[in-house]
Amino acid sequence: MRVLVVEDDRQITDFLERALTEAGFKIDVAWNGPQGFELALKENYDAIIIDVILPVMDGLEILQKLRNRGILTPVLILSAKGSVSDRVSGLELGGDDYLTKPFELAELLARVWSLIRRSKVNQETVQLKAGDLWLDLVSRRVFRGDEEFRLLPQEFALLEYLMRNKGRVVTRAEILENVWGYNFVPATNVVEVHICRLREKLERPNKPRLLQTFRKAGYALVEDSSSGDKES
Repeated sequence: MRVLVVEDDRQITDFLERALTEAGFKIDVAWNGPQGFELALKENYDAIIIDVILPVMDGLEILQKLRNRGILTPVLILSAKGSVSDRVSGLELGGDDYLTKPFELAELLARVWSLIRRSKVNQETVQLKAGDLWLDLVSRRVFRGDEEFRLLPQEFALLEYLMRNKGRVVTRAEILENVWGYNFVPATNVVEVHICRLREKLERPNKPRLLQTFRKAGYALVEDSSSGDKES
């Protein structure tokens, strides 16, 4: 899941970036209105969090321009203004929810998830499937056959990425960029550790292996394989 945060307060953005990343989201941050508007036009986000008071172009202007362009990404408006008229103005311009500052993190996360769930219900793909493995993007539940698995946020994000690219070998660099948000390849074994955790949780001796390692190439999620890891 990918979220854009448009906020010029560095303390708030750092706080949101850490909290949303820990919750399993990939985060992009814009520090002013024009930057946020361009990112929202260019990238596909599951939700956008927009502050009202921003340099150059305010949050409500961004919202209005996005809706005029036909961008229907769910938007949560953040504002220090909490009057009824302020909230009504934001919602009438196309905002999906409105949260006043200061706010509790738990409430913000709940509102973001609610926006995404409501949006997903109206979209075609709410589940990803590969063989007998299926992942529900709305409830964030994972099953293999009748067995349900509990995944940590980053495990879920990794599995979602692999399932969206099933049958294709994805490199370690691609995984780090799309799941962890790195635009470089750090000296870390975080990918290997999470692949091992997914195998421990999802794979069974009497069932085909789902996650394959292609040495020197990357990883792939396959619908049906009994051939083991590849040496290529």
